[in-house]
Amino acid sequence: MGTSTAAFVGPAPAGSAGPSKAPLATLEDFERQYGDGTDLRYTDGTRTPNFMWHAARAFFANGGVRLWIVRLATKDSRPPDPADYSAAFDQLAVVPDVAIVAAPGATFGYERGRQRESDAIVQALVAHAERMRYRFAVIDSGDGQSTAQVRTMRAAIDSPNAALYYPWVRAIDPSSGNELGLSPSGFVAGIYARVDASRGVHKAPANELVTLATGLEREIASAEQDALNRDGINALRRFPGRGVLVWGDRTVSSDSDWKYVNVRRLMLFLEDSIDRGLQWAVFEPNGDALWNTVRRTVEDFLASVWQDGALLGSRPDEAFFVKCDRSTMTQDDIDNGRLVCLIGEAAIKPAEFVVFKIRKGDGS
Repeated sequence: MGTSTAAFVGPAPAGSAGPSKAPLATLEDFERQYGDGTDLRYTDGTRTPNFMWHAARAFFANGGVRLWIVRLATKDSRPPDPADYSAAFDQLAVVPDVAIVAAPGATFGYERGRQRESDAIVQALVAHAERMRYRFAVIDSGDGQSTAQVRTMRAAIDSPNAALYYPWVRAIDPSSGNELGLSPSGFVAGIYARVDASRGVHKAPANELVTLATGLEREIASAEQDALNRDGINALRRFPGRGVLVWGDRTVSSDSDWKYVNVRRLMLFLEDSIDRGLQWAVFEPNGDALWNTVRRTVEDFLASVWQDGALLGSRPDEAFFVKCDRSTMTQDDIDNGRLVCLIGEAAIKPAEFVVFKIRKGDGS
């Protein structure tokens, strides 16, 4: 199971409504199907940046390679509402191999009268990721939010399968040459894909350069960073000589077991891979021979993951365990055709804080 295929849901000026027929590999693929980066105009007079085009551009520029699009198109050319997004997420459910989901631009205008609509779309996005079990949602903060406002927004979200990023990114619009504010999800999804390819899904997608970023809607001080980190809000920060970096690896979960993005995404990858890899066992005789084969199959897979550096421990038995025998199944399980395995993994957590102790004495 791959971990870096993304899907973006939102409006675009052209193309068929619903999911793309295949994943896109370049920005040119997007433009052939959905048009260029021209602003979106609606019959009610609303005009917005083409956030889907900008998100696709950011995704590919930051290392993304496979992108599904679910285009929203309303019958009366009005701006899409939460019901439109919910229907699109239902359509996305049948698209295979998606690991990262986002709704770029859906939180635009959050603090200017669109809070209720934006919150509903975010909740639908998170519900989709959880319902699909192995998907992870990248949530945008609202544009122009203060740290107090984004913390209020964050308080309404609780999921191990999602992460929230703040603030919005400033980048140059190539069609006009002007700088504009963009939702961070397109950039971040591309960074997820880049880190997955270069280091592996077990590596935190943080301390990573945000390609195309010229700045941020607001600069975040270290004291603000600490508060955001505690609340599970991932900051984007600009550092002298280094550029704009993703500077957080927290999910929006209240469960401390799923505090970190990389730990959760690694576990999603392992669960999905094992689930798919054991499909052959369905309808096999449910006895000792099957249990031993299943145990060896899972152990071999986890051993390879450990050798890649994704699991903690100097030996395989410190990194994982697999049990599949009568201690994991009742007679009722066996009689009703249920194969139950107990699997434990020790995931490596990121070093969020590097602490130095410096001692000085006489003559030193």
